[in-house]
Amino acid sequence: MTNKDKIKYIMDILSKKFGKPKTALNYNNEYQLMVAVVLSAQCTDARVNIVTEELFKLVEKPEDIDNMELSELEKRIYQTGFYKNKALNLKKNARILIEKYNSKLPQTLEELIELPGVGRKTANVLLGDLWNKRIGIVVDTHVKRLSNLIGFVNTDNPEKIEKELIKIIPKKYWYEYSHYLILQGRDKCIARRPKCSECEIRKYCDYGRKKGDI
Repeated sequence: MTNKDKIKYIMDILSKKFGKPKTALNYNNEYQLMVAVVLSAQCTDARVNIVTEELFKLVEKPEDIDNMELSELEKRIYQTGFYKNKALNLKKNARILIEKYNSKLPQTLEELIELPGVGRKTANVLLGDLWNKRIGIVVDTHVKRLSNLIGFVNTDNPEKIEKELIKIIPKKYWYEYSHYLILQGRDKCIARRPKCSECEIRKYCDYGRKKGDI
C-alpha cells in the first residue's frame, strides 16, 4: 500500500471519529488567536486557555498589549513559560500591527512570519483556522511523532517533515491532517505509552503493525 493510499484511509477514519476539526485554543477574535498561539509554544493548550481566560478580559486588540506595561504582561503570561521572550515578542508584534497593518492581522504566510513570535507553524495555524487557507502543514510535536510512527517520514526536523508530507498529502487535507493527528496523539498515540491495541488507524501505521500481527 502506498503512502497516498494510507493517507486516504487514515483521513477517512479520523474524520469520522473527530468530525470537523478546530483548534483547542479559546479566543474571540483573530488577534486573540494569534496571541494564544504565540503563548502555546512549549506550553499545553489547556494551560494557555487558563491564562487567556483572564488575559483576554483585558486584551482584545493590539493596542491593549501595546499600552500594557511589559512587567504586567509578563506577570499575566508567566504560567505559559518563556514568559519574558513571549511578552517581548507580543509587545513588538502589537506595535508592528498597529503601525503597518492598521491593527489587523495580515493574511499571507510571508507577512505573518515577519511578526515577532510568529514562525511558520504559528502562521499555518492562523491561515488554516481563521481563513481556511491551506498554505502549509502545521508540524507540532504530535504531528512529528505520529508521522514518523506511521511511516510517512523518517526525520525529526519539522521543516523537512512538512516538505515530505506536502508531497504525499492532497492539499485539501493539509489543514485537517494536523488537527486529526494532534487529537489522535492525545487520545490513543500517547507519547511513551501509546495505546496501539485500541488505535483505530493501527492497520495503516508501521509502528502499530510491528506491535501486533496485523
